[in-house]
Amino acid sequence: MALVDFAERQLTLKLVYYGPPLSGKTSNLRALHAKVDTLNRGRLMTLDTRDDRTLFFDLLPIFFRTSSFSFRIKVYTVPGQPVHEATRRVVLAGCDGVVFVADSSPDQQDANRQSWQNLVANLHAFALDRVPIVVQYNKRDLADRVPLDECDKFGQPGVVEATARTGDGVVPTFFALVDRAWAHLDRDLQLTAKLGIDAQTFRKQLAEHVGAVEANS
Repeated sequence: MALVDFAERQLTLKLVYYGPPLSGKTSNLRALHAKVDTLNRGRLMTLDTRDDRTLFFDLLPIFFRTSSFSFRIKVYTVPGQPVHEATRRVVLAGCDGVVFVADSSPDQQDANRQSWQNLVANLHAFALDRVPIVVQYNKRDLADRVPLDECDKFGQPGVVEATARTGDGVVPTFFALVDRAWAHLDRDLQLTAKLGIDAQTFRKQLAEHVGAVEANS
């Protein structure tokens, strides 16, 4: 659940990128980090390993301030390899939204389904079944990519196509999750009433620091 400090007038959101090994989770964070205003981003921390791109997690803090409230968005990825299940659960705990990064390669469709089932199970374990999820199909530049109409949508609306290594689709994916996370939290916490900031204002302020042109297209 989002951390809201009304005394300090600060909101902290936690977003997690989940998916099978090497589907492009870290590439998403690297591309997103490059889009963020230099003055409003923290250091991108990564750890490359032999069996998976990220052993523990990537943390991308994004900061920005309105005239009346400050926001901190923490963006994580989880390791995709099954051996790192404990780490995935720790990172997922307390999240406010999830991007599920699916691989468009034909030979990775089973891995996508297994990772999705793992995500659903872990969200259920943390009583996070209602957390908003955005499905991104990455690697759409592959010549043998699975056609989108044949891809498993996992019951989610509005699947986003992306090629994270070039940055295509990264910002729209991020904003799709931010929009859903804000709507979800607003219903539960009445953010608009309590903070005096509606979804449109929040999105506009964020777009000024994160790929504004692409986000508003």
